[in-house]
Amino acid sequence: MIQIKNLNKTYKSIQALKDVNLQVNKGELFAFLGPNGAGKTTFIRILTGLTKLSSGTVLLNGFDVGNSGIESRRQCGLVPQSINLDRELTVFENLNIHGRFFRMNKPKRIRKIEELLDYIEMGDRKKTLVKNLSGGMKRRLMIARALLHSPAILFLDEPTVGLDAGMRRKIWALLKKIQQQDTTIFLTTHYIEEAEFLANRVAFLDKGSIVVVDTPGNLIKQQGAWALDRLKEDDMETLYFNDRKEANDHIAVHKDSFTLRRVNLEDSFLALTGKKVK
Repeated sequence: MIQIKNLNKTYKSIQALKDVNLQVNKGELFAFLGPNGAGKTTFIRILTGLTKLSSGTVLLNGFDVGNSGIESRRQCGLVPQSINLDRELTVFENLNIHGRFFRMNKPKRIRKIEELLDYIEMGDRKKTLVKNLSGGMKRRLMIARALLHSPAILFLDEPTVGLDAGMRRKIWALLKKIQQQDTTIFLTTHYIEEAEFLANRVAFLDKGSIVVVDTPGNLIKQQGAWALDRLKEDDMETLYFNDRKEANDHIAVHKDSFTLRRVNLEDSFLALTGKKVK
């Protein structure tokens, strides 16, 4: 579904992406993780045709982004990090303009808008001005807009940024629902628990290069099952153990103030990159 070979992107003297190779399968929910400045947004902009690559090959559903721009763009829907809806138009008008841009005929366009508004539980907001929507509703509307022309691949760049925990969970449920329709989803996020919960596989990106690609479960297992955190001057020291008894035995011997918890995906990311996802 997504095939990337030797992808490079250079801005003057700065190499933003370095020999990236990746394959994402049909119907997969794939998460891309990395600290600020790692190249996540540049990567999505290249895949969706908004930024030109410097070298390499990107295929979306068999179409080359570099050589068949229009057809490759039809394969994907994009939910950018920043909200770019027209605030002075209604919910329906925002979707209708998008459908016309993709040359959907009127009967199909209207039918699809009605279906998607019901799908995202905003059927009663059709005539509401976007400026009067909550942040969570705007995010859901952007997802509906990206799905309007029935893309094979949905790209989401930090889709839940700025939302409270309850609304993030609603977006998560919507994404899982979309995936069940066999849509391929490519997600960037700095909420690492989001990737851990949603993704079939994740990639860690650091300084423009992919460090590792694997399932969240496999990456977590590499660190262990249990973690002990201890405050050490201005930093946090973390020790990892394969079972809870080992961790408790360590606490009993050392008598320090430890916090015992389950190992998570952030532990794996820190171990492989030495940086936090921000």
